Amino acid sequence: MKYSYLIISLIITVLTLSCNTDKNQIVVYTSVDQVFSEPILKDFEKETGITVKAVYDTEETKSTGVLNRLIAEKDNPQCDVFWSGDPVRTIVLKNKGITQAYQSPVAQNINEVYKDPEHHWTGFSARARVLIYNKKLLPDSLVPKSIFDLTKETYKNQFSIANPLFGTTTFHIAALFSILGDEKAKQLLSDLKTNGLLIATSNGDVKKRVVQGEIACGLTDTDDAHEALKEGADIGIVFLDQNGIGSLIMPNTVCLIKNSPDTKNAKKLIDYLLSKETEAKLAVSCAQMPLHKGVKMPKDVPSLDNIIPMKIDYDKTAQKLEEIQEYLKKWVEE
Repeated sequence: MKYSYLIISLIITVLTLSCNTDKNQIVVYTSVDQVFSEPILKDFEKETGITVKAVYDTEETKSTGVLNRLIAEKDNPQCDVFWSGDPVRTIVLKNKGITQAYQSPVAQNINEVYKDPEHHWTGFSARARVLIYNKKLLPDSLVPKSIFDLTKETYKNQFSIANPLFGTTTFHIAALFSILGDEKAKQLLSDLKTNGLLIATSNGDVKKRVVQGEIACGLTDTDDAHEALKEGADIGIVFLDQNGIGSLIMPNTVCLIKNSPDTKNAKKLIDYLLSKETEAKLAVSCAQMPLHKGVKMPKDVPSLDNIIPMKIDYDKTAQKLEEIQEYLKKWVEE
């Protein structure tokens, strides 16, 4: 009997150690490009000793793959933290009861505009939607200043956007619907299509087509634009509608998954992502604009203080994103 208790005790000890090892691993789903997000997660592992198992989206299904996976896993969550490249997908998860509140002490100085009032998500390191143009094809005097300019004859068959069913293009169009209203937004999209809009597979594809001179200009994100400049491309970058509706600002967001396997370590990662140090790294690697004040960043990274933002309600935009999915599918297929 004595040996039986010793054996049982040994088994319990082994199982406990095994559980503790498992608890030192967290699972992160992210829609942020792996080339930029993976180094941050590796740095977190080195500094904390916590192993991170990451699941990344593909370029073509950006933001929808991991989102749908989180929705499918709602009743049996496998993920601890969702790191999104924009707020609207995170809000979709919140509205479906998949996230839980966490107010990070690291984010106290981040503007409340970039936070969920109920603390289900927090923003950091923003990108913006911009127009890039091939300088050899488009002289400065003809560079568009507004998204509405792209409906003009001057740009017929000469501009592109990524497939609006995925990624930040979906967010951009949902934002246009929320700020312009359905009727004006649908008219804009119809006019763009009539004017020969080219629908590319991704933001990266838009960048490639502009750089190679296949088209004169296209809508993409600041990180893709910055990457083209680093590669030596002869392109220009424009923040559109600075005298009108403004440019869409897209912060990264991070949230805690409800009933996640390891909430304690998940909060440590969230704090890490929201830190000034992480924002400084993302400013260097992909030209993302810090939301904290006083973060050291490269000279070629624009400051949010110098950009007129599109004044949108992120919650309303998230709702609109879901509402217009069927319309967008038909619009793409026309």
